Amino acid sequence: MSGMRVRLLSFLAAIVVGNWHTFAGMPAAGEEPPPVRPGIYNPLHGYETREVHDRFSKLLAAWEAGEGPELDTSGELPLLTSLLEQLEVPVSSQMMVYTATSLQKGLISARNPRALYFNDDTYVGFVPGGRIEVISLDPELGGIFYLFDRLRGGRQPLVRRTADCMNCHAPRHMENVPGLVIESVIPGLTGGGERAFRREQSGHAVPIADRFGGWHLTGTGPAMRKHWANMLIQRKNGEALELPNPPGERFDLSRYPRETSDLFAQLLHEHQVGFVNRALQAGYRYRELDAAGNADDAAVAKLAEPLVRYLLFTDEDPLVPGMVGDSPLVTDFGKAAKRDAAGRSLRDLDGQTRLLRHRTSYMIYSPTFAGLATPLRERVLRDLATALDGNTAGTHLPAEERTAIRQILTETLPEFATLAAARPQPAAAP
Repeated sequence: MSGMRVRLLSFLAAIVVGNWHTFAGMPAAGEEPPPVRPGIYNPLHGYETREVHDRFSKLLAAWEAGEGPELDTSGELPLLTSLLEQLEVPVSSQMMVYTATSLQKGLISARNPRALYFNDDTYVGFVPGGRIEVISLDPELGGIFYLFDRLRGGRQPLVRRTADCMNCHAPRHMENVPGLVIESVIPGLTGGGERAFRREQSGHAVPIADRFGGWHLTGTGPAMRKHWANMLIQRKNGEALELPNPPGERFDLSRYPRETSDLFAQLLHEHQVGFVNRALQAGYRYRELDAAGNADDAAVAKLAEPLVRYLLFTDEDPLVPGMVGDSPLVTDFGKAAKRDAAGRSLRDLDGQTRLLRHRTSYMIYSPTFAGLATPLRERVLRDLATALDGNTAGTHLPAEERTAIRQILTETLPEFATLAAARPQPAAAP
């Protein structure tokens, strides 16, 4: 029986029993309307209907208009590196993961890892013999997902926006908001997960001891503590045995632009993912509250508080001196620095006991932060200024560090300078 015929019969039956409201998705008299699902399923946000303003969509529009340089289609690696260059994503950000995840899980294993690259608002995935994946962050909507066709015959591959990533990137525990995902899963030889850690968690508070399962890791110093990277689980006689898996032992490193998957890139990536997910979820929640007339000062303050704590690295899992080694990403990361008159920047590195020298996130300059609704963004900035006075979330920072951060922000982020100067000055903590 055809689907249309089944639907028609169901509709007629619903009329006969007087229950057509239910069939039509409408509440019957006296019934409560069904709850609206959050995130991308709430039409209020217009995730599938609004025009997007992410970095990759602008590049795609330029290609379609015949403007700007074309991608190098002479091979997989030239295609990838030319794409990264046009997106201003440093090749030095390369990380390698060999857990069978993403839409291309059938291609990913210890013998064919997936490489990931990123900047502040764009994330690119590459699997040799597979397809290039792009997650580009729209300032208000969050992750917009794109998939390249395979390279064939030297022709520029077609690219399409896809919704196939939502099961993993907009799950219930992320309030169905399209964000970023990191997992720590030690796989077997074929890529399937054998042992998992830190599920449904992201950000710099995740214990370092629980990270890196299924990832290659390079660029560690002599003080690097025990970790789960560069390891497989092999089942033998019913026993799970740990099997070393150093980079390049089971695959050809020449199939990738670099041989690195270094710790510094991993630490930055973890921090960024945690910020992006928290900011996007706060932004979606604010729009829902505002539409219902419930975005009062108390509600906005509640949304802002965890963002301020995160920006200030309040719960950062500490590093150990000598843990982080040399990284090719350091130079590229510093190129985007906004510096004050003293030459200081929120991208200045510590790498000894913490990730950054001045513990306020450089992601405060990102499109994701700028895309927050004005009342929420301004509340975060005012509360951040209060914290830098030594109150509430800023009490873990020494006075000298707070002063440096305030000066950096005052000189490099005009909105912060204006709001900080205009607010009533609180009494400094003793």
